[in-house]
Amino acid sequence: MRPELRTSMNGAHLVIAALEAEGVDTVFGYPGGAIMPVYDALYHSSLEHILVRHEQGAALAADGYARATGKVGVCISTSGPGGTNLVTGIANAFADSVPMVAITGQVATPLMGTDAFQEVDIYGITMPVVKHSFLLRDVADIPRVMREAFRIAAEGRPGPVLIDLPKDVATAQTDLHPLLAGPQQASRAPEPAAASRAAEMIRLAEKPVLYAGGGIVIAKAVDTFRRYAEMSGIPVVTTLKGLGAVPTQHGQCLGMLGMHGTRAANEAVQNCDLLICVGARFDDRATGNLDGFAPHAKVIHMDADPSEIGKLRTADVALLGDLNKSLATLPAAAGIEAWQAQCERDKVKGAWRYDAPGDGVYAPAMLRQLSEEADDNLLLTCDVGQHQMWVAQHCQISSPERHLTSGGLGTMGFGLPAAIGAQLGNPDACVVCITGDGSIMMNVQELATINRYRLPVKIVLLDNSCLGMVRQWQDLFFDGRQSEVDLSDNPDFVQVAESFGVPAFRVERRDEVGDAIKTLLNSDGPVLAHVRIDPAANVWPLVPPGKSNSTMMEEA
Repeated sequence: MRPELRTSMNGAHLVIAALEAEGVDTVFGYPGGAIMPVYDALYHSSLEHILVRHEQGAALAADGYARATGKVGVCISTSGPGGTNLVTGIANAFADSVPMVAITGQVATPLMGTDAFQEVDIYGITMPVVKHSFLLRDVADIPRVMREAFRIAAEGRPGPVLIDLPKDVATAQTDLHPLLAGPQQASRAPEPAAASRAAEMIRLAEKPVLYAGGGIVIAKAVDTFRRYAEMSGIPVVTTLKGLGAVPTQHGQCLGMLGMHGTRAANEAVQNCDLLICVGARFDDRATGNLDGFAPHAKVIHMDADPSEIGKLRTADVALLGDLNKSLATLPAAAGIEAWQAQCERDKVKGAWRYDAPGDGVYAPAMLRQLSEEADDNLLLTCDVGQHQMWVAQHCQISSPERHLTSGGLGTMGFGLPAAIGAQLGNPDACVVCITGDGSIMMNVQELATINRYRLPVKIVLLDNSCLGMVRQWQDLFFDGRQSEVDLSDNPDFVQVAESFGVPAFRVERRDEVGDAIKTLLNSDGPVLAHVRIDPAANVWPLVPPGKSNSTMMEEA
């Protein structure tokens, strides 16, 4: 009997019924003792439960699902190690403002604080990395808490919410039912006086730049931003999470700014007289030395989160609230033709070259070709390391929802479970996970999840037999002392994938790349391409740590 049809149910059934009432259709998790009543309630529910092979995979898959769909992701674990294994994924969602509800089992309330088996204070452990937490002590609180958790996770600046469910609360009987969804929080429009000042600054600017961040996709303001960018004619630079706010191949897009940004983007920001920051937070990887960032510019800062305004860079004008409403108040720029021409010249001058010498696979060229040959149905998930920056620099990205990457936390192991969540949320998308030999080993067990659910995820594994980004920094800034970065004893990744039931093949030469891309894009099911690349290859350009973005190291 379905939970919502019962006249009486226990707390666990009420939790499942509340998830169904919120419109949840997919949850990610791993069972265990304290959460077992919830798994019993799942048995006859309408929810599709995805059994991952590690709780971190559950949280990161829920994160990928949320980013790709715009819905709240849901993950479930048991108490103790089940909850602590979720923490990295919860922190990842917090750093990147991803809506998530994490439900953890807990020992029965009489045992709490007694060091009972598999008891940890997950409420306290996660407090710095959640938007809000709930510890349920009474079954009567479940309807309100479930409703509140989803509202808090999704409204304003999104983020993860933790619900800790003691086992005795889960088994307590009740005749309660889920609450109906309440009214949405009204979106806030900018103050008229601030909007007027911002408009005047844009009219007077001679060298304006639009600085696009991940808040644009969170606010569902991509279309509005694109309309304004094209109407205004202002050159656009993006953060890592803002890539695709305008398509990366668009004429106004100068690329990503910051540590591994394009020269054209960094020079535009350094030379501009007005920086219009839309949904970005002046992160250190984007700004470099903050004292030298955009030194000649006045700043208009647009964000939904008041805590970001003035946190790192003082704003001359703050437009607080809904980005759609704020963008609608801005006028076109005037008399910036010389500035547009200068930015275009810098963009052409700094265009990427793909004619690297040798017969080996040149990763940037392969990634560029892959994104060019795929259609707009391509959805990229990315791990962390050199390959993450190569994707950001070289792949054509049509929209931010099509490029899922761990930005704020920089979580190795994000790519594979995020691809699982993205594929389940977008069954018709061509989901491609770009990973490295270091990152894939963090959550390699999720190949079993891909096989179990026959998810058609494509995996491009760039193998340089080392921790490439750490090795690059050690070579450049630690006098070449390569400390603990050697991964030359990697397993045979083709055999590993095949042992999990995922077909795989190897790519070692440049002349094999074209056929490899065709195989990846035309495969009906999952497939892994193990691509060997040069262990000495570096990501260029690079702004050295502590330097301003005007100081860019390039390949000798």
